[in-house]
Amino acid sequence: MITSMTGYGKGSLENDKLIVEVDVKSVNNRFLDLNIKLPSFLSSREYELREVVKNKINRGKVLLSLQVKLKKDDEDLGEVDKERLKAFLNQIKEIKKTAKLTEKIQLQHLLENKQVFITDAGGFGDEDFAFIKSAVNLALDNMLTMKIKEGAELGKDLSARLKLIAEKAEEILTLSKESVKEDFDKLKERVKLLIEDQNINKERLETEIALIADKADITEECVRLKSHLKFFNESIEKEKEPGRKLNFLCQELNREANTISAKSIATEIIHSVVIVKEEIEKIREQIQNIE
Repeated sequence: MITSMTGYGKGSLENDKLIVEVDVKSVNNRFLDLNIKLPSFLSSREYELREVVKNKINRGKVLLSLQVKLKKDDEDLGEVDKERLKAFLNQIKEIKKTAKLTEKIQLQHLLENKQVFITDAGGFGDEDFAFIKSAVNLALDNMLTMKIKEGAELGKDLSARLKLIAEKAEEILTLSKESVKEDFDKLKERVKLLIEDQNINKERLETEIALIADKADITEECVRLKSHLKFFNESIEKEKEPGRKLNFLCQELNREANTISAKSIATEIIHSVVIVKEEIEKIREQIQNIE
């Protein structure tokens, strides 16, 4: 079973104290690149949240955004951060001066800016953090569901392309066997034309031509090509995270296709190899999105 690296998930939970909203999205990346946006009062627990993500995601560029709202009345907003309050007042005065405003600063203006309150001073503890982690896990599970569905569609596409390559490999092998005698006769005629005025041992000539024709045999390459296809299919069906292995197998498929093309004389074989290489390139592009 394969899993896509592209996905999105959302998790929203609410209790009598907190409203937690989590958004998480993932795109292609060679390794795990995790970026977490948290409220300031959770900055000390970022490492723990990173571990939560790492337990479920292994590859991809992941962005997780977490918002926590406290269910409190205005008179219980938390302890005042005096330094932030002073900075906020200075900003308001500067804005009034620049914009030439005469309106007086009112208490409502200050209360609306939640950043002047230390919200984690109101008894935020392990139980609250466990509730937040539940919302994070919910978002991750929803994203994983999407990634698995997309991975299933990728798997169908890859299987269809692998089937086409396997069919072409059989076709190439059949054409190769049929062309061995034809290739031998062509080489023999070409050599005769080049040396028709010279004395040469005919038996030795035919032996040398036979050796050249044998070197052009692509049976071994076709067998290896089919072997790589078998491993490719097994990895898709059985491995949990086959992305890196599939990338290696894709390189090996391409290597065998290039060798077959280089050794072949028959036009039909070369045309079939072109189709095989096109499919391998499409597969290579697809597997970049597999975890």
